[in-house]
Amino acid sequence: MKKFKISHVFIYLLLILLTLICVVPFYIMVINATHSTNELYAGLSVVPGKYLLDNLRNMLSMVNMPRGFLNSAIVSFSSTFLSIYFGAMTAFGLFEYKFKLKKVIYVILMVSMMVPGQLGIIGLFKLCNNLGLLNTYWPLILPCIANSSTIFFILQYLQSSMSEELLDSARIDGAGEVKIFHSFILPLSKPALSTMVIFNFVSYWNNFFNPMILLFDDKKFTVPLLINNLNSGMLQDLGAKYSAIAISIVPIILVYCLISKRLTSGMMAGAIKS
Repeated sequence: MKKFKISHVFIYLLLILLTLICVVPFYIMVINATHSTNELYAGLSVVPGKYLLDNLRNMLSMVNMPRGFLNSAIVSFSSTFLSIYFGAMTAFGLFEYKFKLKKVIYVILMVSMMVPGQLGIIGLFKLCNNLGLLNTYWPLILPCIANSSTIFFILQYLQSSMSEELLDSARIDGAGEVKIFHSFILPLSKPALSTMVIFNFVSYWNNFFNPMILLFDDKKFTVPLLINNLNSGMLQDLGAKYSAIAISIVPIILVYCLISKRLTSGMMAGAIKS
C-alpha cells in the first residue's frame, strides 16, 4: 500500500514538473510582452510591466498584423481542411480496397514521411513559376492534399478501430462508397481526425520556410513572416516583437481548446485493438 501511494506521489510530482516546464516559457513570453525594450535588455523579469499597450501600438505601426492574421487563417484553415479530408479519403482507400500497387503506395507513403519537405522546395518553386502560381496562396495550400503523416495516422486508426462488418452491412443496405465515407468513416474517425487537425493547424500556422520562398508581396505575408520583419534594423523593439509572438499563439490555443476533448482519445488510437 505504501509503495502504491509513493508511486502515485512520484507520478503527480513528475506531472507537475512537466507542466511547469511547458507553462513557464509561455508565461515569460507574455510577461516580456508587457515590458519595454530597455527593461528587457536590463534582464529577465517575472512581474508584469505596464507597456503592453505601447508595445502593441509599436508593433501595429511596423507591420500589418491584422492582415497577417487573415492571411495565415486563409492558408492554415484551407490547408488543414484539405489535408484532413483527402488524407481520410486516401486512408479509407488503402484500408478498404485491395489492388496490385497497394503495397508500393504504402512503401512510398512511409518513405515520404522520412524525407524533409524542404528538399523539394526548388522543384516546387520551378513548378509554381511555370504555372504562374508564385506569390499566391495556392503553392502553400494545394500540396497539403497529400499529407503523408495524416494519411498514415488515420490509416492506423482505421486498422485498429474500424469494423469491416459495419461497412459490409452498409453496402447491403444500398449505401455507395461515397456515402460510406461521409456517413461512416468520417464520423467514426473523429478522434483521429481531431488529433491531426491540431497537429496540422499548428504546423501550417507556424510555417515560415515555404511562405518565405514563395511569397513576395508584403500584403500576402503570413504571421511568421511579419514577425520576422520586426527583426529589421540595428536596434530591435523587443517589446513589440514579444507582443507579436504572444498574440500569434492565440489561434492555436483556441483551436486546441475546441478539440481538446477528442485529442486524448485520438492520441491513444491503436493502443487497444477491438
